[in-house]
Amino acid sequence: MATPQLAAQSPPEILSPPAARRRRTPVSARFQPFAGSGGGDPPRALTRRAAAAVAGAWFLRRRDPAGAAESWFVAPEQTAAEAEAAVAGHARGLLELFPLVESRAWRELQQALREDAPLLKQDLYTIIQSKPGARRPELRKLFSALFNSVTRLDYAARSRDEASAVEHYRAIVATLETIMARI
Repeated sequence: MATPQLAAQSPPEILSPPAARRRRTPVSARFQPFAGSGGGDPPRALTRRAAAAVAGAWFLRRRDPAGAAESWFVAPEQTAAEAEAAVAGHARGLLELFPLVESRAWRELQQALREDAPLLKQDLYTIIQSKPGARRPELRKLFSALFNSVTRLDYAARSRDEASAVEHYRAIVATLETIMARI
């Protein structure tokens, strides 16, 4: 008995790699000047340049942090005396957040937290930098504990966890009292 022949042979392009199956556009056709550009740029290059220009302008313009907590430091533009005068007001802003925690106004809590915390952070950083070197490590540790609690309160507000929010608020109050006593 003879071996059966395959009824349909597969065409060679099916077996070839995908790159070989693609239609090749001649080089001269690919780089024809775009009708509206007045130059020899292909349309994709023109849109890439436009997108890059728009993105660059968007990133370079100065904007609010869009409700996000600022976590970078710049060289302080204020003196230690100015920071010490302002720190009490910014600390009071954090201490007045408890009614928002009690009323479960999570969005307002996050916004108030993100408005007050960066200013307090800058003031405390300026004050810590003005202190003698022997006192700085202790103050930096308290600074870190305070703003870790602020971040955790923000996360608790985001997840709408009242028990955790109250716990972190109390940690903020205790740490702030300690810092204010040592400054």
